[in-house]
Amino acid sequence: MTRRVVITADDLGREAGTTEVIVALLAEGHVTATTLICVSPAAERAASRVRELGVVPRLHVTLTSERGLPRWRPLDGAASLVDPDGTLSDDPFALGARGEAHDVVREADAQLHWMRERNLVPVAADSHAGTLYGLHGRSWLAEALDWCARHGFAFRLPRDPEPYVGAPLPPGLAAAHERAVALADALGVSIPQTIATNRRTASELGAYERLRDDYLRRLAALPEGTSELFLHPSSEDAVTGPDGVVRTWEARLLRDPVWLDALESEGVEVVGGWWP
Repeated sequence: MTRRVVITADDLGREAGTTEVIVALLAEGHVTATTLICVSPAAERAASRVRELGVVPRLHVTLTSERGLPRWRPLDGAASLVDPDGTLSDDPFALGARGEAHDVVREADAQLHWMRERNLVPVAADSHAGTLYGLHGRSWLAEALDWCARHGFAFRLPRDPEPYVGAPLPPGLAAAHERAVALADALGVSIPQTIATNRRTASELGAYERLRDDYLRRLAALPEGTSELFLHPSSEDAVTGPDGVVRTWEARLLRDPVWLDALESEGVEVVGGWWP
């Protein structure tokens, strides 16, 4: 078996600045996949830009807004997903406390329809801010996997969650994860061996080199099979607060000669997806 990795730039369409950075990284070949936020006002332009490159993004099922940006509105408008003003909350725990499974599926369908209307036909989906996983309250993993099976999609659910979480899952979550992996296999939904991303803030990292060293460690530790490293590259002026610093560092990492050399020296095959 061979070690393979999908290098994904998440959050295409979040806003114009992030979109431009991701499009440039795709054009340069420094990322092999991206995920599209369809509910953002910048999504239309983002869809146009990746169509020009011949790239089809994954559907980044988005059920929450982003702090620091004007609130997004769902495409379906399902009542259990929104605040009283009709917008998606920027608090995933608020969604996890009130969201109903049928509304989640309806919104996923609406976002998929939006992509297909723009001649973008995805073959995989994932969860913006991890809201489908049950990390913030209710889990919609079973519904998400059933939805993926109906559409023939792959889904970002790691067989081994520890590299993403950073530690073994608590017993309750571990049991739920095992059931979800078994369900994915039973439904024929392709999932990656593991996934990993940076989960630390700029103040926790302290410097760009700490971020780079962490990703180099993650790359070296990738198991056999196909895994995914997903990053959130952007420009610092596009994202307010400390998050902008980390996103800028991630954009820098993807062009860093040290990182590019490591991809070759580690003997990891860089691919576009974990599905056949």
